[in-house]
Formats: sequence, C-alpha cells, structure tokens
Amino acid sequence: KNGACNVAHKNIREQGRFLQDVFTTLVDLKWPHTLLIFTMSFLCSWLLFGMVWWLIAFAHGDLDHSTRLQRDPGEGVAGASAGFVPCVTSIHSFTSAFLFSIEVQVTIGFGGRMVTEECPAAILVLIVQNIVGLVINAIMLGCIFMKTSQAHRRAETLIFSKHAVIALREGKLCFMLRVGDLRKSMIISATIRMQVVKKTASLEGEVVPLNQIDIQMENPVGGNSIFLVSPLIIYHVIDKNSPLYDISPLNLHHHEDLEIIVILEGVVETTGITTQARTSYLADEILWGQRFVPIVAEEDGRYSVDYSKFGNTVKVPTPSCTARQLEEDKSIM
Repeated sequence: KNGACNVAHKNIREQGRFLQDVFTTLVDLKWPHTLLIFTMSFLCSWLLFGMVWWLIAFAHGDLDHSTRLQRDPGEGVAGASAGFVPCVTSIHSFTSAFLFSIEVQVTIGFGGRMVTEECPAAILVLIVQNIVGLVINAIMLGCIFMKTSQAHRRAETLIFSKHAVIALREGKLCFMLRVGDLRKSMIISATIRMQVVKKTASLEGEVVPLNQIDIQMENPVGGNSIFLVSPLIIYHVIDKNSPLYDISPLNLHHHEDLEIIVILEGVVETTGITTQARTSYLADEILWGQRFVPIVAEEDGRYSVDYSKFGNTVKVPTPSCTARQLEEDKSIM
C-alpha cells in the first residue's frame, strides 16, 4: 500500500557496478550508514594528513628542535639566533600535527601553528589538503542535501483511497479509485497510470510470474494528465480490452495473484523535482457495487474538502456479472 516494491534482489555478482556510481549509492544508503561514512571520511583525511605533517616535521628536524627547547626553554633565544626555522611552527608531536591538520582542512586557524616558507613540500601538502577537503565537503554535504530533499518526501502528502471500487458509470462497469493532495502547493504536469500485475502463461507454456499490463485510465479532464486541485476519482472502463473483462464479484476474490498498481508522477512546484507516488490494490481491497461519497462542498463562496470522508463508500445497484456478460446482455436487448 505504501508503494514499496515487494521484490528481493539476490545473488548479484556484479557488485562493482554500485561503486561506479558512488554518489547514488551514498544517497540510497540508510541514515546511520551515511552519517558513519560522513564522519569517517573526515576523520580518516585528518589522520592521513596529520601523519603527513608529522613526517614533514620529523624529516626537517622540527621535532628534535622542539624537544630541545622544551627541555631547556632558555635556549629559545639562542635557537632563534642560530637561524632555525621550522616547516610548521609549534609542531612537537603527532597530536599537534593532527590538530594542525584539522585547522588546515576546516580553516579554523587558531593562530598557534602556521606554515613557513622554509619547506616547499609543506606548501604543496597545504594546497593538496585544501583541495581534498573541498572535494570531501562537496560530496558529503551534497549527499546529505539530496537525502533530505528526496522527492519521495513530497509523495507522502499524495494520498490514495484505501479501497478501490467497481460500479456502473455511464452504463458501463468501471474500476474507480480516489486520489488527493494534502498540500496547497501544486504538483505540476501530474500524470497517472495504472498497471495490472498478475501471473500469466503464454501459448507456448512459458510462465510469466509478474506480467505487467498497462490499462487505460479515464479522468475528468481526459487522458493521463490530471489537475490535482482537489481530490479526483480516477476510473478505468472495463471493456473488451481490459484485463478485468471476465472478473465478476463471485470470482474476484479467487484472483489471489491479481494486483493493480497505480502510479502518480509530477513535478513539485516549490523545488522543481520530479516525484512519484505509488499504491496497489489486491483483490480483497476492491469493493464491488460501491461508490465514493462526495467530499467537496461549497461554503461561503469557496470549495471545501472534507478529508475525513476521503475513503468512504456507499452501496449502489450494480450487476453481479462480468463486463463481458453485461455487454452481451445489452447487445441482445
């Protein structure tokens, strides 16, 4: 009912294809996994460049000089007069190198540590770390933005009636459902389509477990496009081209493999992102001989919609026969 696909993918041998589209893979992950990757990407980059800064200081002799000054602070003036300039000031251990790595990548800059012009390699590492930090920020923040603004969030306010109904409309049996939008912002270029999914077998004996059959939808404005300014009743005329042509109220509930899927697509007015809402109706969710009650009324010159009656139905006189039998009876008369 919530539009989730009841299909499990197993024994996928080409797992590497997911890594070829890393961004989509990150967006599709669950929130705990995304936050874990987000945190670990920054920590690992800080640790990696912290090790690089420590190796630069070690190779240049900054650690030995800093240790000597810590043992005898009085030599600081003598050391300065001797002309020793470190690659990065105030780095005397891996901890201080790690702190400097954080300062460089997130541009905090407390002021106690800075790169000098003594080592060209240190300047090059500074440039590389800034570029890497910008790339990580762009990917991670873009991933989180996409997860928080995914189109299916807007689809939560597109609702379908819990049950579908079959009743007469214009003298023909019709499959009907109601769809509505809870928000005032519109769904632009909204279209709706319907499929019947059931198990079928070909003339050659090939069994198709999930055969998808498109069926023609009718709506008050014609075609598949709808203007969802208020809840609409979308219906499908059960004619000779319909897969429901030979279904009657007596054998409806014996079609356990029958499922009717409804898909509503459109563009979100506020964001311009395409969204899709889905639902389905099993055989026991289709009510024969009932019709949806009116929920739109005029009050004080405006139209009001009572969503408390959105899925309510009433019984109406309906033939207890298939659409084929109804059509044959009319042709005889």
